[in-house]
Amino acid sequence: MIDDAGPGVGATVRRGLSVDEMDTEALVDLDDARAVAREQAHAVLATSRRDGRPQMSPVAVAVDEAGRLLVSTREPAMKTHNVRRDPRVSLCVLPDAFFGRWIQVEGRAEIVTLPEAMDLLVDYYRRVSGEHPDWDDYRRAMNEERRVILRIELDRAGPDRSG
Repeated sequence: MIDDAGPGVGATVRRGLSVDEMDTEALVDLDDARAVAREQAHAVLATSRRDGRPQMSPVAVAVDEAGRLLVSTREPAMKTHNVRRDPRVSLCVLPDAFFGRWIQVEGRAEIVTLPEAMDLLVDYYRRVSGEHPDWDDYRRAMNEERRVILRIELDRAGPDRSG
């Protein structure tokens, strides 16, 4: 808990830690964070608008073999434009029922565009939803929608505590 000084520079928690020290203490192992994301596909992605304010989007997230998070979006989407300008992103991964175990992760996103993105989009779909009934139709839709993959290399996770 933060004392009466309130959050900010010099604020302390009752145990005597600064807010920055408390933030570091609350970090979560990246492999543990990936495990949560493998089990829970719903997330809120935060990117930075040109003016620095957050732009948030509900997304489905998957984890690839290398431990990177995958998010499917469209080439003209604001989140894609924001990532192109500033690749730093944050996600809050949530359970289906909203309340329950959650994890905040941060990293840098790379935009993978078509045609290179197609195999990643297929892999993403399989990880999130299983097999598609018509892969040709899926591929056609991905092209028509100008889909891209945001491939996110995690560099930080946590906190995951209720407040």
